Amino acid sequence: MANITDLSLSQIKKELDGNKLSGKEVVLAFKQAYEADQAHKTPLNGYIEFFDDAEKLAEASDARRKNNEARGLEGLPLAIKDNILIQGKIATCGSSILKDFRAPYSSTVVERLKNQGIIPVGRTNMDEFGMGSSCEYSIYGPTRNPMDRNKTPGGSSGGSASVVAGKQAPAALGTETGGSVRLPAAFCGIYGLKPSYGTLSRYGVVAYGSSLDQIGILSRDPDDMALLLEHGVGTDPHDETSAALDFSGVYPLKPKNPKGLKIALPEEFMGEGIDEVIKNKVTAFASWFEKQGATVESIKLPILKSTVAIYYIIAPAEASSNLTRYDGIRYGFRDEKASSLEDLYIKSRSQGFGDEVKRRIFIGNYVLSSGYYDAYYKKAMQVRSILKQEIAKVYENYDLILSPTSPCLPFNLGAKLDDPLAMYLTDICTTFVNLAQIPSLSVPCGTSEEGLPIGIQLIGKQFSEINLLSIAKTWHQEEGLKQ
Repeated sequence: MANITDLSLSQIKKELDGNKLSGKEVVLAFKQAYEADQAHKTPLNGYIEFFDDAEKLAEASDARRKNNEARGLEGLPLAIKDNILIQGKIATCGSSILKDFRAPYSSTVVERLKNQGIIPVGRTNMDEFGMGSSCEYSIYGPTRNPMDRNKTPGGSSGGSASVVAGKQAPAALGTETGGSVRLPAAFCGIYGLKPSYGTLSRYGVVAYGSSLDQIGILSRDPDDMALLLEHGVGTDPHDETSAALDFSGVYPLKPKNPKGLKIALPEEFMGEGIDEVIKNKVTAFASWFEKQGATVESIKLPILKSTVAIYYIIAPAEASSNLTRYDGIRYGFRDEKASSLEDLYIKSRSQGFGDEVKRRIFIGNYVLSSGYYDAYYKKAMQVRSILKQEIAKVYENYDLILSPTSPCLPFNLGAKLDDPLAMYLTDICTTFVNLAQIPSLSVPCGTSEEGLPIGIQLIGKQFSEINLLSIAKTWHQEEGLKQ
């Protein structure tokens, strides 16, 4: 058998179900991988904390299995992003303002997975409140890319991607507001799923942009995602945007032959601003589809050129509203030297928030302010509505949209910290998916000559996650395992 840390989540499940491994052996293997990396001169810094109680939970899981009480996910380890609540565990969102905040309850998705036997093994690093594309805006310092430790792993779920690609976890939960699962997946050479808005409950996820946020999954195998979705979906009384979905029986995935599919390739994502090596990989992926009997057609979708602009109006506007709760009074950081209520607000927020979070609060307050609301926020919402209509029209004639995940290869840590606009443009291929509230899967498609990973997106109709994963499984079996 391969090393435990080389196994995917679904492979570990088979070993556990066959009593060839124990849950404790599995947890210890990933813990030892984490500890070994901590001794590296430049640790990945993907985990903020590896949980002390993971071994005890694994022992309890092994006892249930021995008593024939094993549940669907019994003994499987999972890393969790630092903005997804786990009852009793610290959750800081990578921010000083929530330093030492301990979650009073678990998120719905975590609770559902734990009820099926999942063992949360640690919380992962992230850009503060999910605001970033490089996992450098964190009080815990930057996370590094396992493929090249001088490079960013992408953000904001960079910690989750790094521990999966670095084989310190078989899979992880992240969150998405504008590409924060798919971009790290692409940069680290793994799979990253951004489900449809409503597929997974948002209850217990610390809010950034409420109409955009969504829990996502990072793994090395599409089957892992189907396994977690099967047990994680469903309507939630705590989240009125959650959908009444039933994914029972989707695991293991049945590979789907792409023959007969019509696939749209937007010209806007194959022109200026997209690295040539990435465009070549998209073309190669399109050729693979065509060899399978699918049709790939280039289309024009001019509205895509507006998506980064409208995203960076809507997301900061929602963030500025959501982050008003951090006022130094109810929870989180509090400046004890404040001389008045107003002074308390100002000092607590000034010291508690990092520069990027402050920047987005300023933008959000500006676009929502009197005299500018109509010119910016209202217009952005109107364009978003048009975008949804345009995407819906595409799906009247096509089954999928194909595009790069990122316009660029993983870049050096620090390269874009002083240029916020350059950092924002990293999201040029991903934000339209969040604005349209549809699913997208970043598929690892090889590397550049320098060995840097490249990801390609498969983008589907609302709630078509299993279709995307089934197509990806065909790719994974025929091409992905060769890489």
